[in-house]
Amino acid sequence: RPTASRGASPRGTAPRPATADQALRELAAGNRRWRTYCERHPDETPAVRASLTAGQQPFAVVLGCIDSRVPPELVFDQGLGDLMTVRSAGEVLDEAVLGSVAYGVLELGIPLVMVLGHQSCGAVKAAVQADRSGERLPAHIQYLADQISPNIDRTKDGDARVDSTIDANIRAVRSRLAAEPDLAAKISAGELAVVGARYELSSQLVHPVV
Repeated sequence: RPTASRGASPRGTAPRPATADQALRELAAGNRRWRTYCERHPDETPAVRASLTAGQQPFAVVLGCIDSRVPPELVFDQGLGDLMTVRSAGEVLDEAVLGSVAYGVLELGIPLVMVLGHQSCGAVKAAVQADRSGERLPAHIQYLADQISPNIDRTKDGDARVDSTIDANIRAVRSRLAAEPDLAAKISAGELAVVGARYELSSQLVHPVV
């Protein structure tokens, strides 16, 4: 597994997260710093940058949306070499996304995968509106809507339908990842956790979606 010494870092002497629980605690602590405007901007020093030329040892994979308001390294107050981020509109899975997540887990031994959705997701809103109107979306955007469509919560209307579908989509993507055979084997062995979470634009809070 590629590794690198940490070098000087605002993380201090705290050990690098090595388990899913430790990784979740580190992400929660970083998000707390972010939403209280106490960011440390860790792992950006010259020493860390130099050490990372020898390898990397990120402690979490975050599969998030492409939305410019939800960059994982910022909302979790992490730095270089800390997170492996994969981003697609609405956290939609395709072979490239699946392969990218699997690479982090199987090749780098990362113990945590987080599916991170967010409040007011434009991809989910587009899918819900297209489902309601029956109109086709442009080119490749329709592919995104087709992937999200099975998760639409049709028991609700208007903004509530979009909001509920955001959570349903997170759950569906999380479940599909957890069912991938190679990842499922890691979960069964206690070496991996795949979790769902949601970022609230209004409060900057990341909270679990179970």
